[in-house]
Amino acid sequence: MDVWPEITQRITAVTGQFFRIETIDAVGGGCINQACCIAGNGQRFFVKINSADGWDMFAAEAEGLEEIHRSDTLRVPRPVCWGRHESHAWLVLEYLDLGARSASNPDALGCGLAAMHQFRSNQFGWSRNNTIGSTPQINTRSDDWVSFWRTHRLGFQLHLALENGYRGQLQQLGERLLENVGQFFTGYKPFPSLLHGDLWYGNYAYTREGESVLFDPAVYYGDREADLAMTELFGGFPERFYSAYQHEYQLDSGYNIRKVLYNLYHILNHLNLFGSGYRRQAEQMMIYLLAEIR
Repeated sequence: MDVWPEITQRITAVTGQFFRIETIDAVGGGCINQACCIAGNGQRFFVKINSADGWDMFAAEAEGLEEIHRSDTLRVPRPVCWGRHESHAWLVLEYLDLGARSASNPDALGCGLAAMHQFRSNQFGWSRNNTIGSTPQINTRSDDWVSFWRTHRLGFQLHLALENGYRGQLQQLGERLLENVGQFFTGYKPFPSLLHGDLWYGNYAYTREGESVLFDPAVYYGDREADLAMTELFGGFPERFYSAYQHEYQLDSGYNIRKVLYNLYHILNHLNLFGSGYRRQAEQMMIYLLAEIR
């Protein structure tokens, strides 16, 4: 995998500073890309590598990071350059020295996310498609949030599930739910807020100075509740984070039901990515939601 000469040349060209790799240290934790830290000439960078067809995924990630950066709210690693070399694609990011979460500041993270969610567009969706994990995420712009969520989130995942052989009750419940999605938005009109899109426990951290950092986004503009909902999956965030967020940007009373609707998208995605262990959970979520329909 001789991608390094091209990567070093691109870093030199983009930064205007000569760069030569002296060390390459593997970084664990991801399940989609290979990751490492490269260093030399007093500079350090974080690099992700995937197969050549991952180039578009990296380009979308880079644009998503820049979109969050433009909001001037929470810190993200800035993209340096990205490209493709024969059988591999790569993305070079700013290296951030991350510290232990024991010295974290969840209040600042909550306030920062509330500010980010007040950075808005005039439509739901985004300027390009991206991925949620390794699954395509369709971001075709729309003026109608309910239609967007029905078609490009739940409907898309249910169709993938059907293609993957998940039929029967899952599809029957899903069809009924899709027909009734609008009922969860009676009296509630979301704004197209800037979303991280994949905001689980593993996609935030803090620098050693305590500054909040987001990474690995699946950016689009949508209901802010979708981001908050995902923070409650797969481990959850500290209680102080939620208190700080609510203090800055109060949630609607219907959030406790809609968060199940929003997290269903991610559970269906896990079903499609990782297998039948998530099927029963998805079905139970749909049964719960359908029972709330009047």
